Amino acid sequence: MDMICIMGPTASGKTRFAVELAKQIALRCKRGELPYNGCEIISADSRQVYRGMDIGTGKDLAEYDGVGYHLIDIVEAGTKYDLFQYKRDFQRVYNELVERKIFPILCGGSGLYIEAVCKNYDLKEVAPDSALRASLESKSMEELIAMLTELKRSKGVVPHNNTDFDTKKRVIRAIEIELGGGTISSNNSEPISHYPKEIFYIALNPDRDERNARIDRRLEQRLKEGLVEEVERLLKKGIPAEDIIYYGLEYKFVTQYLTGQISYDYMREHLAIAIHQFAKRQMTWLRGMERRGINIIWASGSTPQLLKSILSSL
Repeated sequence: MDMICIMGPTASGKTRFAVELAKQIALRCKRGELPYNGCEIISADSRQVYRGMDIGTGKDLAEYDGVGYHLIDIVEAGTKYDLFQYKRDFQRVYNELVERKIFPILCGGSGLYIEAVCKNYDLKEVAPDSALRASLESKSMEELIAMLTELKRSKGVVPHNNTDFDTKKRVIRAIEIELGGGTISSNNSEPISHYPKEIFYIALNPDRDERNARIDRRLEQRLKEGLVEEVERLLKKGIPAEDIIYYGLEYKFVTQYLTGQISYDYMREHLAIAIHQFAKRQMTWLRGMERRGINIIWASGSTPQLLKSILSSL
């Protein structure tokens, strides 16, 4: 086994489980029971890469409790960080861990990012096209997704990743990549010194009612911890509101509230609904990964039996 991948919808407890598992692996390494120098976590989250965006992205860095982590807080808020850059950075980190004989755990909820690195998709860097973006901006989300689907079908690609988008700008960027000759569907032929080939996939899947209750509790907690103030700071730094909205649901709704487009109560209520819907789309993605041949172990949460089963597979 080269790597363990822990997935699941938002609020399913992925980080907590990954940390618990990493500590167990590190303990066995220390005892000489495993041939590694420890265990560290690689984040697979498309938003936790940004510095200064802590509450809205759910970094919960205190949960790591001394366990090493990577690909968190690596770029400034206000910049654009995409799948191509993530795969490049993942390759660098994974190689570093292998060279140090550290066992890696990949953990996150960005299905497209996970699949791209685990399946080693060949990604082409595509420069922004301002004219194209302007022409697409007036289209609805439904029209953009339909356009993206047709573009993929025209290339003979089964469109399976549309559920991973939560803003128009993300779909527009995907269309831009397709029209620019990029791809996220074929294996990479570029020589790499190390890359995971044998991956153990685990998906945490609490029942829907419990998942929604966790989402609601977590949203209330994030609002108390200063989610609104975090977005205010980003706006005061000079980051345009439309760029903050690009970063996903929490930033979209809070920015709309701060710019006077919606009320606080509307923001809180409809943000919770939107996150519930997003969690459902994340589950759709994971089920799609299964249909595409990835063997996933499903679990409602961390249990001693599950940990024992994973550790015995190493």
